[in-house]
Amino acid sequence: MSAFFEELDYRPSPIGAISLRRRRELRLGVDIFEIMLGDEHLMSSLFTVSEVALADLGVAALDGDGLEVLVGGLGLGYTAEAVLAHDKVGALVVIDYLEAVIDWHRTGLVPMGTSLADDPRCRLVQEDFFAAAASEDGFDSESPGRAFDAILVDIDHSPDALLDARSESFYGPEGLAKLAKHLKPGGVFGLWSDDRPDPAFTERLSGIFSEAWAEPVTFHNPLQDRPFTQTVYLARKCRE
Repeated sequence: MSAFFEELDYRPSPIGAISLRRRRELRLGVDIFEIMLGDEHLMSSLFTVSEVALADLGVAALDGDGLEVLVGGLGLGYTAEAVLAHDKVGALVVIDYLEAVIDWHRTGLVPMGTSLADDPRCRLVQEDFFAAAASEDGFDSESPGRAFDAILVDIDHSPDALLDARSESFYGPEGLAKLAKHLKPGGVFGLWSDDRPDPAFTERLSGIFSEAWAEPVTFHNPLQDRPFTQTVYLARKCRE
């Protein structure tokens, strides 16, 4: 049996103290990795179904091969890992605001080790996703103005529950319209949310994109022994 609790790293960040910890969940007999922002849980290796669904649903909505995908929010890496599991993905850029999170993947502190950092299709970039989304140059400093087939985002808890005030304007019509400029024609925007589907947000997406829909993702929470529902929002840019 492993130690009951271990803090693997702890660092200050622009939005508060960030830490990676591993703890033993005795009731389930498993080790759980968690990312914490202060006392707030950002991600747990115990609940990854909806993070994987964000990748699978986003990629499934696209045709063709050699797809170029951008993921906003690295975390423990489950969305990025699921994107790379699709053979039709040719390139993946993953952006995270926090240097520590990228370091954990490059040094192998996370459960998947260095698999993302070692994958030749994947590039990990420290950058402010929301500032890049609002800019003309976009997300790739090596190729300003680069457009992607899919942009998949898992950063805030939901469009109404933000980690930091930096992202507030992103979820409004103007912010979403700026984001859409960085998608190829027919490209897909995907957004993870910790809440159930919000028809008002789906309607807001419909005002910017040619189509928009919400996919509820329900899974069993073994800690509470009950089902729990999160959401993946998807929206498609006009194919022109």
